[in-house]
Amino acid sequence: MDLSGFKKKPILGILRGVKADILEPLIETVISAGLETMEITMNTENAPELIRMAKKVSGSRLNLGAGTVLSMRDLESALKSGASFIVMPVLIDEVMKYCLKNKIPVFPGAFTPSEVYRAYEAGSTMVKVFPAKFFGPEYFRELKGPFNNIELLACGGVTPENLREYFSCGASAVSFGASVFRNDWLERKDFESINRAIRRFIDAWNSKI
Repeated sequence: MDLSGFKKKPILGILRGVKADILEPLIETVISAGLETMEITMNTENAPELIRMAKKVSGSRLNLGAGTVLSMRDLESALKSGASFIVMPVLIDEVMKYCLKNKIPVFPGAFTPSEVYRAYEAGSTMVKVFPAKFFGPEYFRELKGPFNNIELLACGGVTPENLREYFSCGASAVSFGASVFRNDWLERKDFESINRAIRRFIDAWNSKI
């Protein structure tokens, strides 16, 4: 994973439940919209094969990782498929230790202050605050009080309208998933709507900097 590139455009797309027959045009849509970092979740059917396919299509144009990694088995499958970073909804110690030992960027999930600090102490690249929508951007401001040196990724409830507020309250990165990769759009192969939705996030970020 190109961490320096991610920090310049700190927006992560989360792709869950996609089918293989639309993956190639979807990846091209994502890239053309300006997104540079995306995960495919491991609880998607045939996720390892989808990661391999996405890597083949995107080449070096996309940082591609695996999300919803919940075990060493998930981790091994993800890495064999070509995932360049790992995202978890919670902190799983053995996954963290392996990623640190092998210098693989890793984003464990946390919510409470205790969980955030534990994930940070374990060596996270960033701590994924999930689900962020329940407390919103102000929660990040509160967390950054005692944890001013901990980088936080906002996951859940981020929109183009509140993106700027998340960053101003201390988030280092944000993510989006089902609000952009909507089931109805995927089923209809409505790549134009997906492209526009991604561009709204990119434009919101560009207007911030």
